[in-house]
Amino acid sequence: MIDRSTEPRRNRRRLRRTMVILPNGFTMANLFFGVFAIVSAARGDYERAVLYVVFGGICDVFDGRIARATNTGSKFGAELDSLVDAISFGLAPAMIMYFAVLNEHGWDWIFCFLFTMCACIRLARFNVEQAGRAKTHFQGLPSPAAGITLASYYWFSQTPLYGRLVGSDIDLPWHQLLRFLMLGLSFLMISNVSYAAVPTIGYRTPRAIMGSLLVVGTLVGIVFLPKQFFFPALMAYVIFGLGQTVFEGLMERRPANDDAPSAAPADAATPDD
Repeated sequence: MIDRSTEPRRNRRRLRRTMVILPNGFTMANLFFGVFAIVSAARGDYERAVLYVVFGGICDVFDGRIARATNTGSKFGAELDSLVDAISFGLAPAMIMYFAVLNEHGWDWIFCFLFTMCACIRLARFNVEQAGRAKTHFQGLPSPAAGITLASYYWFSQTPLYGRLVGSDIDLPWHQLLRFLMLGLSFLMISNVSYAAVPTIGYRTPRAIMGSLLVVGTLVGIVFLPKQFFFPALMAYVIFGLGQTVFEGLMERRPANDDAPSAAPADAATPDD
């Protein structure tokens, strides 16, 4: 006689295993696109290489959200995600720039090393300080944002808008500036600059409404003008976070008003920081 009382328990275990595998499957898809981006760049197919980095970013968004939605997050998944991100958003974008723009026969590979190194440091610090907690801001530029910003530079360089900028009266050495872009993104990843997380989507509060409009506008730009949209939009995100952090730091250091209470005497006891 078949004991059917254990079937619901087996089904629950099977469903649980499926829910655990699903977010890690998206993480592995992220790794697949990161490696494929490097291979495509080595073959000279830079257009698709950038696209694969973007696909990796989409997978990176879904793996974390699915893990939280199904309550299947784990230490293993977090560590695996960081190792994959180091390849997809650290090494892959750097190699795209190396093959597409930088000088393969000189010392320009050192910029690729620095960018990848800072991405690894950024991810390790995130695991120690922020992973597993609800967050509205990131400390340092997130590695997916830095990686897609760097990779999408090639896309932007193939647009008419970029051609008009290069052919303008301001004759800037754009390919030389790429090196400073890589250094800047590298520094921001390991800095203490505060960057906003993905905005809240909804309609009940003004903040949620603004977040929804921002997400919708981003999706429209991605669908209809991806090559013209990605790099300028991400650079705006990078610059806004840096400017906001500098502004808040200056406001905190602003001298007190004349009508503010006077400081305590030098010999008065003050609490430790």
